[in-house]
Amino acid sequence: MVRTSTQGDVFAAIADPTRRRLLERIGNRERSVAELTAEVGATVANVSLHLQVLSRAGLVQRRPVGRQRLYRLNPTPLIIVADWTAKLSAFWTEKLDGLVELAEKLDAETDRSDI
Repeated sequence: MVRTSTQGDVFAAIADPTRRRLLERIGNRERSVAELTAEVGATVANVSLHLQVLSRAGLVQRRPVGRQRLYRLNPTPLIIVADWTAKLSAFWTEKLDGLVELAEKLDAETDRSDI
């Protein structure tokens, strides 16, 4: 069995609901692990592991302040994903519009052949 690494994979990082909640909290301002733990209702160890995944994916940046580590959002990977999904959405919208046109044309031809 071939295993692929999820290290640095933005999609794998945002697939987890806890990590998405962390990103929402960090998106407003820098937060410490203690703050995040209280806000998402998880253990310090659990939040730390999730932050490591987010960090490897480039979604958060860590800044040491004394004994604390403050985390902040790095939106660049999310912007790249949003741009990519927008392109896919435009592509499929165009294709589906073409399919609707074809279905309507075939339906109209079928209606005329019934006469």
